[in-house]
Amino acid sequence: MMKEYIHSSLFFTLYPISEVLIMKLYNVAILGATGAVGQEMMKILAERDFPVGELRLLASKRSAGKLRVWKDRTIEIQEACETAFEGIDIVLGAAENDIAKAMAPAIKAAGAVFVDNSSAFRMDENVPLIVPEINGEDAKKHQGIISNPNCSTIITLTAINALARIAKIETMVASTYQAVSGAGAEGPKELAQQVEALRVGEAVEPKVFSHQIAYNLIPQIGGEQYEGYTSEEMKMRNEGRKILHLPELKVSCTCVRVPVVRSHSISVQLRFDRSVTVEEARAAIAAAPGCRLVDDLQNKQYPMPLETSDQDIVFVGRIRKDLTDEKGLCLWCCGDQVRKGAATNAVQIAELLLDR
Repeated sequence: MMKEYIHSSLFFTLYPISEVLIMKLYNVAILGATGAVGQEMMKILAERDFPVGELRLLASKRSAGKLRVWKDRTIEIQEACETAFEGIDIVLGAAENDIAKAMAPAIKAAGAVFVDNSSAFRMDENVPLIVPEINGEDAKKHQGIISNPNCSTIITLTAINALARIAKIETMVASTYQAVSGAGAEGPKELAQQVEALRVGEAVEPKVFSHQIAYNLIPQIGGEQYEGYTSEEMKMRNEGRKILHLPELKVSCTCVRVPVVRSHSISVQLRFDRSVTVEEARAAIAAAPGCRLVDDLQNKQYPMPLETSDQDIVFVGRIRKDLTDEKGLCLWCCGDQVRKGAATNAVQIAELLLDR
């Protein structure tokens, strides 16, 4: 049977008449395409077979003109400016707050939807803050901008969402153990350089981090924001309340930088409005979208950064009763902060915008 393919900028049509399939293609721009998250977005668009018409890569003036290969295309990087969004349907933001704020009006004026990974708009009451497995319906309320939450928030809430659906969470105490790649591409380089310097007896000079990170932990990420809590720690409470639709949720968080290359780990203590058994919790998490139950202490099976890197599932384990609270549970989760904690979550949000 003869089949004819017709291409245009927005449509791909497959004939014969007896089996017509029309797939709309979307022009997508990545703002901050040369950074770690921007490059991961390119990779994930290809992996998930996102229906891309044109892929426009936007970065700083110094990167303009450089070439990148995506699938079977060679794409020239363009300078990010106010006129760079014409003809674009969806912009995936992987740039800093100031750039996101500066470019947002031009993106909206061009008629594109801005899925932004920065923290610039997360707490704006008119901007949905989305983890698709949790509150994907909120994306329909967008007014041209949708925010991607903080990486640790995404991983933690994906892990506990199934529990929030079977019992109301009243309080959460979280401690995050965040990989050096969460500080950008220079984080792993500094860790490797310090390990080598210490091996040969040379002095270590921290640049990316405030202290030596090799063989060390740094219990501060972000500057002080509220009552001794850092900006990174307050994101867990403020974003968690918005995403889970629990405005009264009480949260205490401690964020720690650890000498791990990739994947964040979080220890979580939850208090519910009723007693939740370990068996209930395990069953709920095992069936939850975006999660994998890895919880067998006897056989030393539990979530670890090495096992969760370079993939999109949040591993959850070490589920046990809280010995200080009869309505409490404790758990441990790990997830790739570059993928599910940033790039993949943004692409999943963009998928919510597709005309099915």
